[in-house]
Amino acid sequence: MTRRTFLAATPALAQPPAGKLRIAFLGASHSHAEAKIGIVRKSPLWDLAGIVEDSPTVRAPYEKAGVAILKREDVLTDPAISVIAVESDVPRHAKDGFAALNAGKHVHLEKPPSDNMAEMRALADVARRRGRLLQMGYMWRHHPGINLMLDAAPKGWFGEIYLVRGTMNDLIGADRRPDWNRFTGGQMFEQGGHLLDPITRLMGRPQRITSVLRTDGNFRDTVKDNTMAVLEYPKAMAVVTFAILQPNSNAYRSLEIFGSNGTAVLRPIEPPVLEIDLVKAAGPFKAGRQKVDLPAFRRYEGDFAELHRCVSSSQPLSVTLEEDLLVQQVLLEASRMSGA
Repeated sequence: MTRRTFLAATPALAQPPAGKLRIAFLGASHSHAEAKIGIVRKSPLWDLAGIVEDSPTVRAPYEKAGVAILKREDVLTDPAISVIAVESDVPRHAKDGFAALNAGKHVHLEKPPSDNMAEMRALADVARRRGRLLQMGYMWRHHPGINLMLDAAPKGWFGEIYLVRGTMNDLIGADRRPDWNRFTGGQMFEQGGHLLDPITRLMGRPQRITSVLRTDGNFRDTVKDNTMAVLEYPKAMAVVTFAILQPNSNAYRSLEIFGSNGTAVLRPIEPPVLEIDLVKAAGPFKAGRQKVDLPAFRRYEGDFAELHRCVSSSQPLSVTLEEDLLVQQVLLEASRMSGA
């Protein structure tokens, strides 16, 4: 979503109309916050109460667009607000998630949820104890291409899987690198979860994880800006790479599954282009190479639609807390932060 599109969004209503759920944002400094707030404002499913944000610089465009700036204690104690989205700075994610869950709110928690397993386990425990949904902000959980691949592979359409491979690079300047240097995992920790999430949910717990975390950019810092992890399974492996040194990187982001009956290649991930190449026909796919027609994909829409549906119907999310705990463990091990 462009800033122009966001600023043109309709201001939030004072009270939620019938069928809408009232939502507030704790923090708006994360890079995903602007698009998520914009989607919520325009959605027929949600009524945006406002945002809590300490930084005047971050608040300014939202105030100009008519978004209410709220006090933290008011958001946590307002019974009309049933959902809180945590879009604060990464080191605050767990703290804000705890506060929202303990206040009895359902929570959408931006990634990565924490820099250690103890906090992640505690978040899951609070969600279970309070009977509240805790949805992680991995932005491709409702991606049509990725979900087709995750559905097809366990059905055996690609045969016996022996390799999964993913790449998600970026390019950032010197001004942004200090923020990415706060965690020893660098780029692996900052963005690796987006691909480690579907890979882990498909392949399960790896037997061993080997990481290479390098600093290769021509900068005077120690940011781990060129990273790779190999995840080993009994009869397969997954290889993922993440760097912040690639121009035009979005066009080269990919997820690939290789099996004894064929291959599925999603490249680019956005906008999604999926090609399947099978030795023998399987499911709805014929033998040979073929491009798969996919519906249009827009980040975050599916996440908030599912969250609304599950809160309204008291149904569980499609990804369980147990799966989220495993994804977090794999992310921390791949980032060499499992002892944090």
